[in-house]
Amino acid sequence: MIEVKNLNKTFHEKQVLFDVSAQFETGQANLIIGQSGHGKTVLLKSIVGLHEIDSGEIIYGDQVFSGMSFNNQRIIRKKIGMLFQGSALFDSLTVEENVQFPLDMFSAKSKEEKLDRVNFCLNRVNLENVNKLYPSEISGGMQKRVAIARAIALNPEYLFCDEPNSGLDPKTAIVIDNLIYEITKEYSITTIINTHDMNSVMAIGEKIIYINGGRKLWEGNKEEIFTAKEERLNDFVFASELFKRIKENS
Repeated sequence: MIEVKNLNKTFHEKQVLFDVSAQFETGQANLIIGQSGHGKTVLLKSIVGLHEIDSGEIIYGDQVFSGMSFNNQRIIRKKIGMLFQGSALFDSLTVEENVQFPLDMFSAKSKEEKLDRVNFCLNRVNLENVNKLYPSEISGGMQKRVAIARAIALNPEYLFCDEPNSGLDPKTAIVIDNLIYEITKEYSITTIINTHDMNSVMAIGEKIIYINGGRKLWEGNKEEIFTAKEERLNDFVFASELFKRIKENS
């Protein structure tokens, strides 16, 4: 489990997170939802430690991550997998080298052991015979699966996904959602997904946090979201024609 308590974050005298508190459960797809520019990515990157918070606490299990020394935070980071928006693969590295990158950084495995792990992770995301290809030689959906393989290479306890469906067609987005969900359950990972895709919310949203204007305004699950009393959440959820029809027929 990951817990955040009273998080505040300011950039250049502009406050972007206001007293955010939440728990993210182990073995569940925990979603942070909301419109672009309202603090989702800042919250995600603050939890990972890419942004230093102004005040509050970030707790991994029973360890207070915020305020740790760099070396102690590094120990926690070895347990983290990160799926960035746009995949963020290295263009100059092959698929195999991309997936092996975190193993080279943090693992003492032999070359053969690393390659075995790379192949295992690629097989787990249903990719074969792509090891020697470069990112530019595969589709966007395949790039996203390579990024997932890289994210799980170190067998993480925590998985962070920033807009994992960005730029994907609806059919491929469903594949990525299901893959993240399956891996979360299979390895009992604490997974946090930052998204504004309501299709993802309804497909895999077990614990949902709604952020608006840098504040947490609501939390619940995908069943409860349709009966929420928060007006700004309702505006966000029913912004598309599909969910307007769901609301009208409920």
